[in-house]
Amino acid sequence: MTATLTADRAVRAPRVPVGRGYRFELVKVVSQWRIRLLVLACWIAPAVFVAGVSQQSTLPVDTLFGRWMLATGWAGPLVILGFAGTWALPLLTSLVAGDVFASEDRLGTWRHLLVAVRSPRRIFVAKALASLTVILVLVAGLACSSAVGGLLTVGHRPLVGLDGHLLSASDAAGKVLLAWACVLGPTLALAAIGLLGSVVLGRSPMGLLLPALVALAMQLAQMLPLPVAVRLALPGYAFIAWNGLFAEPAQLGPLVIGIAVSLVWAVVATALAYLLFLRRDFTNLTDDGLGHRALTLGVVPLAGLLAVSVPVVAAASGASGSGIEQDKVERSVATAFAHLYRMQTGQLHRPAVTEAQVRASAACHKGNVTADARGPGNDWRCVVSWHLPGVEAPGTAIYQLDVTADGRFMADGDGPKEVNGYFLVRTPIGDAPNPLWQFDGNVELLPTSKG
Repeated sequence: MTATLTADRAVRAPRVPVGRGYRFELVKVVSQWRIRLLVLACWIAPAVFVAGVSQQSTLPVDTLFGRWMLATGWAGPLVILGFAGTWALPLLTSLVAGDVFASEDRLGTWRHLLVAVRSPRRIFVAKALASLTVILVLVAGLACSSAVGGLLTVGHRPLVGLDGHLLSASDAAGKVLLAWACVLGPTLALAAIGLLGSVVLGRSPMGLLLPALVALAMQLAQMLPLPVAVRLALPGYAFIAWNGLFAEPAQLGPLVIGIAVSLVWAVVATALAYLLFLRRDFTNLTDDGLGHRALTLGVVPLAGLLAVSVPVVAAASGASGSGIEQDKVERSVATAFAHLYRMQTGQLHRPAVTEAQVRASAACHKGNVTADARGPGNDWRCVVSWHLPGVEAPGTAIYQLDVTADGRFMADGDGPKEVNGYFLVRTPIGDAPNPLWQFDGNVELLPTSKG
């Protein structure tokens, strides 16, 4: 009789609220030594790295905004952002979201948790929210730490944009913060894939590695000369599309599409993980999530989502081909050169000029193709021409361009030596980096009103 009453009370006992379950799961995640180590690393290591590099004479010029780390403290957070989107954030989502369900399989604690909470739905919500909270703390640490390191070492100074125009210190701060906020979209997509892998693959190590492997596959795809519609349909494109914020006018089209695609992937992958979790047989100790469901409820729906996204993105954006065309390259190079020529003029204390007075133009060709050149490659060559008030003969400068598949290019000066032949220019107050020696730029991949 006593046993019957006890069982009846257990059945009628109220379910644990989501808030209480969330706090319990959050404590479980944070109590792990590797999570604590990750939090410390994300809140300390970026500041140390940025401060150290900003005091060196050799800068990471092959990294976007790396050449400006001596000029402003806002370049450091952008360098860290580029690294985080490639390596750090995929690994962080793997270690947090990829293990949040698998840890219960390894410890064999599912039945104890179900008895305590009495609701698989609330368990899933609590675990998903706990992992999301930790990931947001890690991302905030990367952003804040890198910004503090740069500002304390170099200072709150203006930043040179991606097309050479100068951003005030306050504008740079706002856009750096917005750029970090934009990468939350693809981070959520990877976290959702991590939840799906943790549910489907159980205690298998592949569940823990799934977000990192997916991110690596997307990075390899971005390096290939794929059509721009395919590139935009991948959820990781927003990891690199944030650089459009630092052009004038801002190139928001690819960024908005990349964030929207990432959020759709996040919703779909989370829904798949939720449905699979509810269908699991927790009374069977041998059921750890492995089986044909990994294919039917994991790979196939996400592959179908990608197949549907490509034509939808192509139709909505009007994107076609690689998006890298001769007139776009010429326009981007000329615009960046005009902005940076004004900066060099100020360094040398020459009479001030405007972009309208300079009237910079570029004639570019790719390899042996002089007309209708298109596509990425390191065989682009541009001849930039400009004019000065009161001077009849135009000036010319030559640049070798390496244009990547995502539209970013690095222009390397090839003469004349008075303009771009030296890394440093001699100014009245001492030597300073020559802004025209090398510069970065970005080609708008989507159709624009200018062509």
